[in-house]
Amino acid sequence: MSLHRSSAAALAALLGISVLLCSPPCATATDDHKPIVARVRKDAATSLYTIVIKVGGVPLLLDLAGLLLWLANCPTPHRTIPCGTDVCEVVNGNQPPNCGPYTACSNGAVCTAYPFNPVDGRCAHDDATTITLAANTTDSENPLSEVSFRAVGSCVPGDLLASLPAGAAGVAGLSMLPLSLPTQFGTILKVAKQFALCLPGGGSDGGPFQLLAAPPVELADGLRQNQLPLLKNPKLDNDAYYFRITGIAVNQQQVPTPPGAFDLDGERGTGGALFSTVTPYTALRPDLYRPLHDRRASALTMTRLGYGVANIDLRLDGGQTWTLPGGSSLVQVNDHTVCFAFVQIAPSMPAAADSPAVILGGFQMENNLLMFDLEKETFAFSGLLFGIRTTCSNFNFTMGSS
Repeated sequence: MSLHRSSAAALAALLGISVLLCSPPCATATDDHKPIVARVRKDAATSLYTIVIKVGGVPLLLDLAGLLLWLANCPTPHRTIPCGTDVCEVVNGNQPPNCGPYTACSNGAVCTAYPFNPVDGRCAHDDATTITLAANTTDSENPLSEVSFRAVGSCVPGDLLASLPAGAAGVAGLSMLPLSLPTQFGTILKVAKQFALCLPGGGSDGGPFQLLAAPPVELADGLRQNQLPLLKNPKLDNDAYYFRITGIAVNQQQVPTPPGAFDLDGERGTGGALFSTVTPYTALRPDLYRPLHDRRASALTMTRLGYGVANIDLRLDGGQTWTLPGGSSLVQVNDHTVCFAFVQIAPSMPAAADSPAVILGGFQMENNLLMFDLEKETFAFSGLLFGIRTTCSNFNFTMGSS
């Protein structure tokens, strides 16, 4: 077997999961606890990512910090959730900041949800409902039988789709809150709340999203042994995935930054670093962006890891380093132009509303295997998969036999 094929097979095996993923009554295809996989695609026009998990193959925007699942233009009639129920109480607890006023829910009325467009920051209020989703079991090499399940979410008016990728019908939120997809699946099925995510790069046919990774391969062992803590922002209720950066280096030389520049301020709720799949490129606060920008290197030759430039190292907890080689620090925008793939935080970015120090954007997460454990509140990362001659697009989505 070639190195390319063996690395691709290792990645597929790594993404294998033992999880039962459907609402009772469960399909017999999941009785042997096969893993669940869904395709993630990158939209070239917006540099955002969609997940194909809605019945009928309709894509939803993938929002790693999203509070809940929402779908535009619900059919009439559609299922609703009554006020006064436990589910409605949870729905009412998912209220994005700066999206009020919020109305009280009285018994006998229909429960109201408060969906949020994570790309342009617009809010809406509409009926809480249940939405039928579908995904495939997998043997870690191919998708197998399809299973369907219902998740609590929200209807929204069609105009909230503006700024989302063309064809997207809504948003799939993956935060740590009770109505996110990983949390709902774990609660319904009484399994651990974990998921693996591999974002594909441009021009590819899509990478995998899977729930609960427990694979017996060397790469997985390395990830399990090197988990890092996720942080809580005590001033926010969105349970976005914050983590700690202690410094940045270019070509192993520390970038000068003010003392405590990356710290998460618990009293003000500012600072820290967070993951964002709706921010195309990593964005930094001005006092951090400028010294990094001034030390960027010009593109030289092409290597297996992208352009042959000095690595950018994110210094993390426990002495770990997330290295961003040329394939993660420079982006080719056309045949003649290569750009530095970092930007300065702008007020127009919805993720900037909480004033983080660093927003780790989608481009820097591409072709990295990320694993999130919501119960342990940890994450792990593989580093750029080019180094083992594979990518997030090497999962084989040809249907196999169950």
